[in-house]
Amino acid sequence: MRNHTELKEFILLGIPQTEGLETVLLVIFSFIYLFTLLGNLLILLAIVSSSTLHTPMYFFLGLLSILDMLFPSVTCPKMTFYLSGQSRAISYKGCAVQLFFYHFLGSTEGCLYSVMAYDRFVAICHPLRYMLIMRPGVCVGLVMAAWLVGCLQATILTSFTFQLPYCGPNRVNHFFCDIPAVLPLACADSSQAQRVGSTNVGFLALTLWLSVCVSYTRIGIAILRIHSVEGRQKAFSTCSAHLTAILCAYGPVIIIYLQPTPNPFLGAMVQILNNFVSPMLNSLIYSLRNKEVKNSLRRVFYNVVFTALY
Repeated sequence: MRNHTELKEFILLGIPQTEGLETVLLVIFSFIYLFTLLGNLLILLAIVSSSTLHTPMYFFLGLLSILDMLFPSVTCPKMTFYLSGQSRAISYKGCAVQLFFYHFLGSTEGCLYSVMAYDRFVAICHPLRYMLIMRPGVCVGLVMAAWLVGCLQATILTSFTFQLPYCGPNRVNHFFCDIPAVLPLACADSSQAQRVGSTNVGFLALTLWLSVCVSYTRIGIAILRIHSVEGRQKAFSTCSAHLTAILCAYGPVIIIYLQPTPNPFLGAMVQILNNFVSPMLNSLIYSLRNKEVKNSLRRVFYNVVFTALY
């Protein structure tokens, strides 16, 4: 990289069309970020502290909570830093690192959604063999595969983006370093990198989305075969939260990377939904719609209060 660029840093221009709203945005995003960290930390605490939640489903949910804490942490600290009046500059290497971890964690989370869909498919369609199929070694292997795919995807996208020379303008028309915002600043033809980025992101998102659709199609068929209304409601309740989280995750990706003509303002709004709102909603979705998690959180709260009083 160092041999191909004269730039030392980039300047993040922030969210388009929000000049003069820095203080308001600082308060909003600081609240969302802290709420996201607290909500997912509580879910993780509930899972770790309750032995009844030491199952494959909650193992994956705990990992999702970790990713939902890490993912906004790639962009939010820098964003709140310059919204508070500090420098908007980010070093060349810092920009590359931010882009890498954004796609690494985002791709890993997308893979984890597919793994969780497969877990629900096995639980509902093969309940008697569930613990045999989803044994600890298989669960760890699936998670490792998700991390590996995320790392490979991020490495390819970051390499193609930063192998280009950046020697001219350095003003990134976005609130963080991402491919659609950084590539227009290249001093050479960036069409190949744009094609690779769109193809890779689109192919991975489509593959993962199809795997989720296959799992939930079979789950839907299995639910329709359940004769009791109570059984159908129980099966549906275990999947509705996961489906809601998937829609919040995949919707922004499709809009951002597959739109024919990038719109900076629309892209920023969708990225905000993807970076901040979706991880925050996941903590609400999985805590409010899950009785086991709510009961575990109550026990943790009562234990903390009891210890503090006595």
